[in-house]
Parts: sequence; structure tokens; C-alpha cells
Amino acid sequence: MGERTQFWFNVRTRKVQTDWDKGQARELMGPYATAEEAEGALTSASRRTEEWDEQDRRWRDGDDES
Repeated sequence: MGERTQFWFNVRTRKVQTDWDKGQARELMGPYATAEEAEGALTSASRRTEEWDEQDRRWRDGDDES
């Protein structure tokens, strides 16, 4: 049984790549299970960054409920 193909988002070319045609590691985000997930890499990263920034703000301001 072979391994499943992983997908990568190349930030230089702005294209989805596979294990077989991926660029240099410093240019890649991933791996992702599907091409669609890789295609949304920048959106996902931006959303996570916004969530972490909000958590930091709440912690800093003493509004953290956890």
C-alpha cells in the first residue's frame, strides 16, 4: 500500500503542488490532505492569526474567560 499524496501551497508561485512536484521547503505551507485545503492555506493562516491575536488581546486586557 502506498502513502497518500500530500498537497502543499507554494507561497512564491501561489499554486498547489503535490509531493511529486513541490518546490523548496521555505516556499511551502503544508502538508494538507486535499488540494482544496492547500488552496485555502493563506485564508486559514490569516484566520488562525486573527484568532490568536484576539486571544492575546483578551489575556492582556484581563478579559480571558478560561
